[in-house]
Amino acid sequence: MYFVPLISPAPVSSVSSPGNTQAARVFLARRKSTPHTFVVTCEFEFTGDGSEQTVVDLEPCIRRNEQRLKAGGSTSRQLSSITIEGTGRGLVEVEGTISNNLETVTEVRLRFNAHGKSSPVSIELCELRQLDGIACRVHEIVARVNTLTFRRKPGTPKMEVTVASVKNKGAPNGLWQNVKGALKGLAVNLLIDPLTIERIGNAAMLDFGQALASGAATFTFPQATNLTFNSSPAQGP
Repeated sequence: MYFVPLISPAPVSSVSSPGNTQAARVFLARRKSTPHTFVVTCEFEFTGDGSEQTVVDLEPCIRRNEQRLKAGGSTSRQLSSITIEGTGRGLVEVEGTISNNLETVTEVRLRFNAHGKSSPVSIELCELRQLDGIACRVHEIVARVNTLTFRRKPGTPKMEVTVASVKNKGAPNGLWQNVKGALKGLAVNLLIDPLTIERIGNAAMLDFGQALASGAATFTFPQATNLTFNSSPAQGP
């Protein structure tokens, strides 16, 4: 998940649970091609116990919206964290075009709920509002993520998110709450605007897709300057 600090417009920190033994690997690449297009699908899995959370620093957002908050307004929904907990199976889906024997990746999807398994990835979202002179998080929700999508297109890079369920932060985990969460997830998928991300992060994900499509043995992500510690480039198979 080294791509998270790459796509984040704000500084982030990474926190692992004590005794974390989580690991990830990519395997079973499959390719389908036509004279003008190609699709590559790679399975991946998360193994081990524990959780890893990437926390977004919301202070830059607070500073950007200082006047609005002082006037009693609130911000739009902000991404505050991404968490991977436990094990799971997923797919990296890469689509692209072929022109003059040159392959160009146009879309990369990370699908976290392969083979009927529940996604181990969740995000926390919140709005910011000033209460008693202090910027506070309000309307906090936790959404279980099914897919993240990155595209090559003009303009400001965006990441599309689809979710399986949505709950208010701190809500219990009973059957009825899960049913309500799943129903909310269907509705929220119609309402979640694509999240603005850093250009370097979007490019890195497309380059990662290109490496998978070409059968490269390794891929090195660029330096994540927004990671507040352990910011060495990550390598993987």
